[in-house]
Amino acid sequence: MTALLLDTHILAWFLADSRRLPASLAGAIQTADNVYVSAISFYEISQKVRMGKWPEMEPLIDTVPALLESHGAHIIGVSAEISLLAGLMDWAHRDPFDRMIAATSIHLRLPLISADTAFDELTNHTGWAGRIW
Repeated sequence: MTALLLDTHILAWFLADSRRLPASLAGAIQTADNVYVSAISFYEISQKVRMGKWPEMEPLIDTVPALLESHGAHIIGVSAEISLLAGLMDWAHRDPFDRMIAATSIHLRLPLISADTAFDELTNHTGWAGRIW
């Protein structure tokens, strides 16, 4: 059984059919038994659209949850356990979105698809299933 967690930029590239997402990763997402996305990714996308930092997502912003569901993906809520782990984990990375996504990955023991090498610093965390890219 294959289960994956998508980083926010991977989610956006997948939904927007971006050429930045390698075909092999798009195929892995499409053929995975379960694909998960942290609810924090919706906040990250909408905030960046509002600030004008992600104009290519603006046309999709109102349909992101429905697009995800049409692909059979599951949305993981921001729980107390994940929030505490994100705040307490020994990781110098300060980006709150990345910390929440990393904590979700660790808590659920899901490999994370991301281009961000900062996640590679988590190899010593119990439950970290690794980064795919």
